[in-house]
Amino acid sequence: MSTFASATPSTTLRGSNQSGLRAHHERLVLSLIRLHKQLHKAELVRLSGLSMQTISIIVNQLTDEELLLKGQPQRGRVGQPSAPYSLNPEGALSFGLKIGRRSVDLYLIDFVGKVLALRHEVYPYPTPQGVTEFARQGIAAMRAKLPSRLDKRIAGLGIAAPYEMWTWHEEIGAPKAEIDAWRDIDMRELLARDSEWPVYFANDITAACAAELMFGQGASYPDYLYIFIGSFIGGGLVLDGHLFPGRTSNAGALGSMPAPQRAGSGIGTGSQLVHVASIYVLERKLMDIGRSPAVLWQSPDDWGDDLGALLEDWVDEVAESLAYAIVAAIAVIDVETVLIDGAFPPHVREKVIARTEAAIGRVNRQGLSNFRLLPGSIGNAARAMGGACLPLLANFTQDREVLFKDNA
Repeated sequence: MSTFASATPSTTLRGSNQSGLRAHHERLVLSLIRLHKQLHKAELVRLSGLSMQTISIIVNQLTDEELLLKGQPQRGRVGQPSAPYSLNPEGALSFGLKIGRRSVDLYLIDFVGKVLALRHEVYPYPTPQGVTEFARQGIAAMRAKLPSRLDKRIAGLGIAAPYEMWTWHEEIGAPKAEIDAWRDIDMRELLARDSEWPVYFANDITAACAAELMFGQGASYPDYLYIFIGSFIGGGLVLDGHLFPGRTSNAGALGSMPAPQRAGSGIGTGSQLVHVASIYVLERKLMDIGRSPAVLWQSPDDWGDDLGALLEDWVDEVAESLAYAIVAAIAVIDVETVLIDGAFPPHVREKVIARTEAAIGRVNRQGLSNFRLLPGSIGNAARAMGGACLPLLANFTQDREVLFKDNA
């Protein structure tokens, strides 16, 4: 599957060239305003290094296109009263499709990340046909409720899914013959055939990291390691305020890191973090005692209060193994912040972070600088939100030049 590929571009939003992309300086202005929430023209001149004339032309153009909103002039400042500019929430809309190993989600968001509509469906395992029908029906239903003026502002569809969906069939209990169907399917190409807009694809955790950067608290930290615990654990990396996908768009693949053995855990030599610090492990613990794990996927934001000792034991296993993975990562990338999120309720995230922090305290960190663990701010929605980020990243941000360089 071609990462970050796009289909035939939309011409609905003005300013698109044949690649469906805005000019570099326009994306720079939009990125700065997204980061700072609102800026005056003079502030844009200072932050961008562009001339006042250039900034005025760009800002006026973006305002005419309804991508920016002009605020009220602020008095009390030096010189003539000036008006701040902010992103227009209705400036662009996008769809995000998250394909998971236990569930699928479709989100419609606006330009500032507000969720306008969503659909969630649980399954034993994903099939290309089922996911395709879910996406097509969901998009049609959501569009039917949109005013025509907003329908015209749709910038695209982004798909967030694990690489090599056909792997791990044993871990999720999927029939190998059925899950193998993913080997020959390019979901981006399949959905792009009858799409009116560009369709993009990214690894689900890279997409979640993008959502944290664009709509969460990630923008507050110039460099950080992002960790998301879903059916399988994964990660992402932000350096100098931009997503860093790596050579093959697989940077931050924490699930592949070696996992330390824990006495009595059954973890053998050669095991990876994904076999310990993933929700499918908790799912198996529940199944082993005859309990249905359905609550883990049907209600990711509310697991209830009766998981008891199994949950506590799982969190301990996650913390012990994750502590070593984080310290190893810090030794290589030397970031100050680690954000941890997942497809679980906030109180579980708090336990994971607290116990991981305690476990890190028991790891020898001689020679390493201090770093901090913080919670992500989006939770279970991060992957679908990340999918919806992709059309916005491609058309309206500087990250376009890193993530979509093959189509630049």
